[in-house]
Formats: sequence, C-alpha cells, structure tokens
Amino acid sequence: MAGRTTRKDSDEPESLPPLSAAEVARIAIEHLSELTTKEPQGATSVEPTEDGWTVEIEVIEDRRIPSSADMLALYEVELDPDGNLLAYRRTKRYGRGSTDLGRGGAT
Repeated sequence: MAGRTTRKDSDEPESLPPLSAAEVARIAIEHLSELTTKEPQGATSVEPTEDGWTVEIEVIEDRRIPSSADMLALYEVELDPDGNLLAYRRTKRYGRGSTDLGRGGAT
C-alpha cells in the first residue's frame, strides 16, 4: 500500500486528511491478512501512538470441528500515520471460548 499523498500538476505533495480509527482498522486487517493468509475476525482495539497507530486484530489460526475448538490469536499491527505497515507480531494464541485471557493466555 503506497503512502497517502497525492500530486496535482505541481511537484508539491498535497496532504490528505488524517485517517480515522475505522480506516486504520480496515487497513491493518488488509495488511495482516495479506501477510499471514489467516482469516481476521476483526479489530479488537485501535490506538493512536506518537509514530502512528497500533491495532490489535483477532484471527482464526486453526479451524477445527467443532468450531468451538478453533484456535484463535491476537496480532498487534503497527502502522505509520499514513497507514503504511511498520511491524506486526502475534501476542497471544488461545482456544475459542478460553476464559483465562486476562491472566496471560497461551502464546
């Protein structure tokens, strides 16, 4: 995904308005699904930082039968202010319906 500046007839870049939290979440999900080929379930948090944005995304890591046995994961995605990917990492891995997430779920 390229930067978010556009050019008119001059060589001066025209700045676009800042990204909204919803736009940042959508962009982060696109980046993560492209890189991991995992199925994102949605953003669980979006937070502005000094250097851009941090987005936490829940992903299905491993589908199982029954679906209540699926393995899920949380990924942290870092974006710059324009929505360009800086980094991502898996922070937790857990079974669907796990109740111990608040106590440092499995990684």
